[in-house]
Amino acid sequence: MKIHEYQAKEIFSKYGIPVERHTLCRTAAGVVAAYRSVGADRVVIKAQVLTGGRGKAGGVKLVNNTEDAYQEAKNILGMSIKGLPVNQILVSEAVDITAEYYVSFTIDRNTRSVILMMSASGGMDIEQVARQTPEKIIRYSINPFIGIPDYLARHFAFSLFPKTEQASKMAVILQALYKIFMENDASLVEINPLALTTKGMLIAIDAKIVFDDNALCRHPEIHALFDPTEEEKVEADAKERGFSYVRMDGNIGCMVNGAGLAMATMDMIKLHGGNPANFLDIGGSSNPVKVIEAMRLLLDDKKVKVVFINIFGGITRCDDVAIGLLQAFEQIQTDIPIIVRLTGTNGNMGRELLRKNNRFQVAQTMEEATKMAIESLKKESI
Repeated sequence: MKIHEYQAKEIFSKYGIPVERHTLCRTAAGVVAAYRSVGADRVVIKAQVLTGGRGKAGGVKLVNNTEDAYQEAKNILGMSIKGLPVNQILVSEAVDITAEYYVSFTIDRNTRSVILMMSASGGMDIEQVARQTPEKIIRYSINPFIGIPDYLARHFAFSLFPKTEQASKMAVILQALYKIFMENDASLVEINPLALTTKGMLIAIDAKIVFDDNALCRHPEIHALFDPTEEEKVEADAKERGFSYVRMDGNIGCMVNGAGLAMATMDMIKLHGGNPANFLDIGGSSNPVKVIEAMRLLLDDKKVKVVFINIFGGITRCDDVAIGLLQAFEQIQTDIPIIVRLTGTNGNMGRELLRKNNRFQVAQTMEEATKMAIESLKKESI
């Protein structure tokens, strides 16, 4: 689960990590009032959306008067960044920066441990630094039985700051960040940039925390921070109905029984040049009500032009699945092509039942069904 920058900064402050003065606003007039209340000559206006690249998208602006603050706030509140509408803005005191650094804790699956990553090349282009000059990224694996005691914190800090004054401050920040990571079951805690100011202070100018969804039951106060996007609301609704659903960017809607088969279905679609619109595991039931709910979920996505239903009948018999599909589509009105791959127990009987209904295009193998779905897409585009 991701949270907004302003929420992450509240957690940082709670753990003693320095952040600049800031105020959350939802209107342009509120931004002007916040500018005046901050009492600084310059402020930074930052869009609050759950994605990166805000600065490059024009969602971060430096202003030094109320007129510009109002106009930039109106512009930012009216924009969309990577498909996410901006509904709130963080107004922060501008800081005189001498240098920008990067620091984060995350999980390294290769070493099966928490890893500390730091760089003296922080800022908007840290991804480019990681790709082109990876030697500038300092990495330390953290022993979970030791954590980060004082001597290790100082050792890590001195690898980035040669001067004792800054290294001492950095050591405190590293210990606090690690504490946030461990105590809140985070999968990522990141400061980018960590700013060294002209007064010699270290301040978290930006803050990012991602929490492990599987551990949210242990942290109701963290779960309460969840601000779902429209897509996440759909996914949460699907979860309540017993589905595993993730919306994607393609146009072939997938309805599959089993997570592994769903992954294989998406791979097969990509292999043949198509793009899946979603991951959807409906489980092993042949209940027509479940099929209806799943279809409505798929058809709510206007990008879906073809539906690919891929069912393997193991314990669930294929003839029962076919009857469930026939009953379900008596209540579903759509002109979208429906491709069904049905195999397993009583597979021949199930496919024969579906072939008697011209609503379905029936296949026996996954590759055959995939080709039918992509061919249907081509016909739809003509």
